[in-house]
Amino acid sequence: MASLVREDLAAQGYDVDLLAEFDPRLTGYHALALVSIHADSCEYINDQATGFKVSATISTKYPEQAARLTTCLRTRYASITGLQFHSGSVTGDMTNYHAFSEISPDTPAAIIETGFMNLDREILTQHPDVIANGIASGILCFVRNEDINATQVP
Repeated sequence: MASLVREDLAAQGYDVDLLAEFDPRLTGYHALALVSIHADSCEYINDQATGFKVSATISTKYPEQAARLTTCLRTRYASITGLQFHSGSVTGDMTNYHAFSEISPDTPAAIIETGFMNLDREILTQHPDVIANGIASGILCFVRNEDINATQVP
């Protein structure tokens, strides 16, 4: 999915770094935005364990930018993928994701759990292009300063 996001953004003319979870380039990393892409648990939890989660870093110099980034990701991703935002399940592991403490405090950062590998498996594994498009659209919303309330048709 991350490679597809990079391809989408590069096609729009943006330079995109694809970083590994423990990439040494994260130290002091400075960019327009950093988005960490994950998939949630593959274990069956209950029938409500479906949908996606997005969270901003809590350690940022500009919390309003991080909030805007997460809002862009949440609205665009939901619109394009059809997945619901799984509210109330953002964890401390997301808001305090280790990479967030490594990057420059000037870099707005967010983490997205693209869906639950159990109940959302079909879209995550069979339609990674849709998932990538949802993430790329959220990032573009942020960097282009698009109207947060505007929605896109899949």
